[in-house]
Amino acid sequence: MFLNSIENFLRRQGQPLVKFFFRLGEFSLFVAQAVYNCFTMPIYWRNLWRQVVDMGFYSLPVVGLTTIFAGMVIALQSYSGFMRFGAEGAVASVVLISVTRELAPVLSALMVAGRIGAAMAAEIGTMRVTEQIDALVTLSTNPFKYLVVPRVWAGLIVMPLLVLLGDVIGIFGGYVVGVYKLGFNPANYINSTLQDLQAIDITTGVVKAAVFGFIISIMGCYNGYKSKGGAQGVGAATTNAVVSASILILIFNYIITELFFSK
Repeated sequence: MFLNSIENFLRRQGQPLVKFFFRLGEFSLFVAQAVYNCFTMPIYWRNLWRQVVDMGFYSLPVVGLTTIFAGMVIALQSYSGFMRFGAEGAVASVVLISVTRELAPVLSALMVAGRIGAAMAAEIGTMRVTEQIDALVTLSTNPFKYLVVPRVWAGLIVMPLLVLLGDVIGIFGGYVVGVYKLGFNPANYINSTLQDLQAIDITTGVVKAAVFGFIISIMGCYNGYKSKGGAQGVGAATTNAVVSASILILIFNYIITELFFSK
């Protein structure tokens, strides 16, 4: 009886662990296959262009609104904090560093993950449950080439561009608050921003953006591609795509920051 209880306990504890490693291996094979297909021909340029437009152009309003208000809030908060030490002149530098290194990449990626990652998972998941992916295989079309590769390349191309635009918009938001709300001299604010701008600030944000774009695309495609169970399965895949992408974005944000700025 005692041995049976131990066996049942170990079985209950082991099943989630085995399932986790199975899903991890399945995901690793999916990523490896996606990366391999990204560097082999053919490439469906029309699908790639459509994904670039969907992910880039139509995400501009969301990214713009997010970054401009983030820059405005950072200007206000840093000013109220620096007033205690008489260092109000550092506001422009803080806005610059905060936006370029952290806020623009992370907030833009989270917004795009909620918008595009969910759309990818829903679209591919619907194709999976309605057997359209099986039809592609029947027509001798590689599903990875047709569905996954254009989305991965679009994420790698578009996210750095969105973040660069977000940098400009976010810094402009800080400028608006600094000049018209806090009373800074416009020329001094601009000069302070340009003097403090370093290549590492832009490089960090662009590298983060490329990694985040890959994560968003891969998680959206993976969860959609592996979905099952009809409409309920597609809904679960959409939720999992957004949640998993958001968590990985925050994790890799720390990892990349550690690689760039650890001493």
